[in-house]
Amino acid sequence: MLEEELRQAAAVLDPVPEALRQLALDAYALHDLDARIAELTFDSLMDAVPVRGVPDAPRMLTFRAGEVTVDVEVTEDGLTGQVLPPQPARIEVLGGPQTVHPVAVDTLGRFTSDTPPAGPFALRLRAGAEVMVTEWLRA
Repeated sequence: MLEEELRQAAAVLDPVPEALRQLALDAYALHDLDARIAELTFDSLMDAVPVRGVPDAPRMLTFRAGEVTVDVEVTEDGLTGQVLPPQPARIEVLGGPQTVHPVAVDTLGRFTSDTPPAGPFALRLRAGAEVMVTEWLRA
């Protein structure tokens, strides 16, 4: 109880400045700075040949970091993809320093997110001790 009373007194008498709080949040956003950067090796907006009669084809993306490849299909309904080679992993869809949507990866490396990315987004893949982050893209 004493600790809680001291915390409340400090919040009233000596509050944390907003600029300092924002600096701390920004610094935490860099906590996986040692992550491997996944190279965008295919983007259907740039690399694919347009097909007549398919006005709203999904965007296809392929990222690669070392031996790991992540294929992603972006639609207005969300994301679908696969991690190759299949392995236990966790994917997070990043939408900014404080917006993270975790996505489950099954035993075959497949994943689905029902939340379509709004604005810039990136993917963070955690497989064992390795962390891989894609570049930021617009949906």
